[in-house]
Amino acid sequence: MPRIERVGHTVLNVSDVAVAVEFYRDKLGMEVTRWEENPGAFMSFGRQHHDIGLFKARGEHSRGTLGLGHVAFVIEGGTEELKAIHDDLVSKGVEILPKIDYGYTRSIYINDPDGNRIEIYCELLEPLSAKKFMINREGKGKVFEWNEVLDESGRSDHGVSKLHR
Repeated sequence: MPRIERVGHTVLNVSDVAVAVEFYRDKLGMEVTRWEENPGAFMSFGRQHHDIGLFKARGEHSRGTLGLGHVAFVIEGGTEELKAIHDDLVSKGVEILPKIDYGYTRSIYINDPDGNRIEIYCELLEPLSAKKFMINREGKGKVFEWNEVLDESGRSDHGVSKLHR
């Protein structure tokens, strides 16, 4: 059975994206890999496409109520393994939220019992290629169905099945 390998990134809901970018860039030495007014900014310590995402909090907010948007877990393997994890979660009664293909990662989203969002994803590109892709890509990810990304035998049409780290 495929398994989750590590935390991939964290998304923070912030009151002011520009102020947060300045803090993470200028104080912690991160680089901006992508920054759009909507949805927000993605920051990297330099080894992967992003270590954190910074998004403008919606609705009423105050210091202390801002924070985690979601935690993302990277799996071992590629699309086939992500599908196996998806199917296992469904068999356990976990509701799957929209599945998103970002071009450099392919993701499924779920909520924990308290409504905390969790992203589980596989890498589609090697880390530095993914970083370049993220910097240069246009638009956002797209919702996908398994039959669009797997052939009839259940194998991935593209992507990295094992990364060489």
